[in-house]
Amino acid sequence: METQLLILPGLGNSGEKHWQTFWHEKFKNSIRLIQDNWDEPVREEWLKRLNEEIGKLERPTILVAHSLAVSLVLHWAETNNNKNIIGALLVAPADVDSPKHTPDIIRNFSPMPLYQLPFPSIVVASENDPYASFERKQYFAKMWGSDFINVGQQGHINSDSDLKYWEEGQLILQKLIEKLK
Repeated sequence: METQLLILPGLGNSGEKHWQTFWHEKFKNSIRLIQDNWDEPVREEWLKRLNEEIGKLERPTILVAHSLAVSLVLHWAETNNNKNIIGALLVAPADVDSPKHTPDIIRNFSPMPLYQLPFPSIVVASENDPYASFERKQYFAKMWGSDFINVGQQGHINSDSDLKYWEEGQLILQKLIEKLK
């Protein structure tokens, strides 16, 4: 099955040292979603842009979401359906419900949807992510019907984690692709 990746960065976009940027450069079958406002995200605007991009898809696609974009995927899938979306890699979900873990600027993405996704998914979590407790991410995975993978002490699995091509993440993505066959 020839799949493509739709890379969905979170708050602030994924900078030049972020694994999503490395993946977009490496994987010729990837598309990167571009939002108009990365620093003051408005859920409805982000959803509209995601829906527009998904509407253009012509091949089976895996969503590769990081942080705030994980909740974007959940909000999108709650009210939309597209046969081309066949799976999701959900990395370091930010707890949009928690004032303790996330900034007020993303509170409009709350509440975090809690339902089983209509496609296979994997939640990838770090034990020391400042934007969501480890237990909360386990709970999200259970509610979403997602497989759960603990990658140890990787922070927010972002640019600060200095993962470059994040080979471990590529192996996890491969697991998801295998599951879809």
